[in-house]
Amino acid sequence: MGLPHRFFVAALSLFAVLPVASWADDAGFVPIFNGRDLDGWEGKPEFWRVENGAIVGETTAEKPTKGNTFLIWRQGNVDDFELKLQYRLTGGNSGVQYRSREFADVGPFVVGGYQGDFEAGPKFSGILYEERGRGILTLRGERISIAADGKKTPGEPIGTAEDLQRIIKPGEWNELRIVARGSKLQHFINGQLMSETVDEQEGKRATEGILALQLHSGPPMKAEFKEIGLKRLKLADGRKKLVLVAGTPSHAPGEHEFRAGVKLLEKSLDAGNPKIVTAVYTGGWPADPTAFDNADAVFFFADGGGGHPVLQRNRLAEIDALAKRGVGIACLHYAVEVPKEKGGPEFLGWLGGYFEPNWSVNPHWMLAKPELAQGHPITRGVKPFQTQDEWYYHMRFREPMTGVTAILSAVPPDATREKPDGPHSNNPTVRAGKGSREVLAWAYERPDGGRGFGCTGAHFHKNWGNDDFRKLMLNALVWTSGLDVPADGVSSAVSADDLAANLDDKPPKKK
Repeated sequence: MGLPHRFFVAALSLFAVLPVASWADDAGFVPIFNGRDLDGWEGKPEFWRVENGAIVGETTAEKPTKGNTFLIWRQGNVDDFELKLQYRLTGGNSGVQYRSREFADVGPFVVGGYQGDFEAGPKFSGILYEERGRGILTLRGERISIAADGKKTPGEPIGTAEDLQRIIKPGEWNELRIVARGSKLQHFINGQLMSETVDEQEGKRATEGILALQLHSGPPMKAEFKEIGLKRLKLADGRKKLVLVAGTPSHAPGEHEFRAGVKLLEKSLDAGNPKIVTAVYTGGWPADPTAFDNADAVFFFADGGGGHPVLQRNRLAEIDALAKRGVGIACLHYAVEVPKEKGGPEFLGWLGGYFEPNWSVNPHWMLAKPELAQGHPITRGVKPFQTQDEWYYHMRFREPMTGVTAILSAVPPDATREKPDGPHSNNPTVRAGKGSREVLAWAYERPDGGRGFGCTGAHFHKNWGNDDFRKLMLNALVWTSGLDVPADGVSSAVSADDLAANLDDKPPKKK
């Protein structure tokens, strides 16, 4: 049973005089607006600016917007999260879009999806509205469950819209908090829950997407936002979060196509794996300061050696902290290499092995008659395959190799051991091992329960067209994330158009 009306009003009145807390008062919130400029945000410059530490969106009679326009946070997407910000509205209607998407075919900076609505008037603040979708989903004061078929069922009311409106301070600064965890969406203003929605509608609900601020069409208005903080939450409903990091362009066209490779893996995983949520960051280390905060696994496909993304600044310590809390770490091709003195010990702890200069080698050769680990989840549904690639071998592994499983191995041609000595090309130990079977991909079950994976292939982008190599990698990413691999492995299909998508713009290879 709800509270008596007079008690509810008194409680709201008491709460309304309490000071509004800043997002910085709570642990876990990370600022995503620097208070100085629009770095990391993008919108139509004629409508958006920074003034007195706040983002300002403004239309005038002389400069109206013909349709709703948005300022989009470009540093990442949101999935399960908590957002806090201060807003002040002078006239009109505004809101915060989340788990949304762009409608580029309609025009630039047009966004649709969930919106935490607020306005200068008395009706819409605190509601859940779906821009360019189902319209109003939940009014202020309501708890609504939306079933898979779209049927709405009301729950215990939060309070009356009129009583809740008294908490909102028109024309002054207010605190908006949005909590999205799985299908449950909650909107708070000045600490008071305003609406709550559980959205299970098939084909309509959203579990991830972009974050944006709205400037509404219509009469002149001014919307101000400051102290914007984001806290990522552990994914609900048994889902796992995989963060894929693609390095900056390197090598010739068709080689080290990190962005295209990561995008292809993302598309393949998203096609039929509802339990895995992917987040892709291209161009090197993520600009998003929250990128890894709710990750279950992190995958690096990038240049390695001294230029490895984790070796810049204090990132070794950052990834080490993730590994120590059980986050899986996977690296592919050049990303398995780090210097022995800086990164080597950490990679042994995260992956169980790595490419050590002056010990490991990187020849190009045709993989033939490989062996796959029998009974390991990563090899489910994978058949032996052949690819011409830069298959590194003679990795440095933990001693003893407790917890390390050789997933893919083969005997390299003797010719690959006959090159002159060098930090990558050859050494006496490699030369003495002619005819030996070498590990090319491996899995590591860490004592802390986390998982690691390394694979040395994928120099050539065309090899993603090999169904078995691709399945091996998809299985490995699912496994590293802590999920069970399907009995027949992760199914996917790749077309010529898929292989041609997202390639880097590189100069032709020199002859």
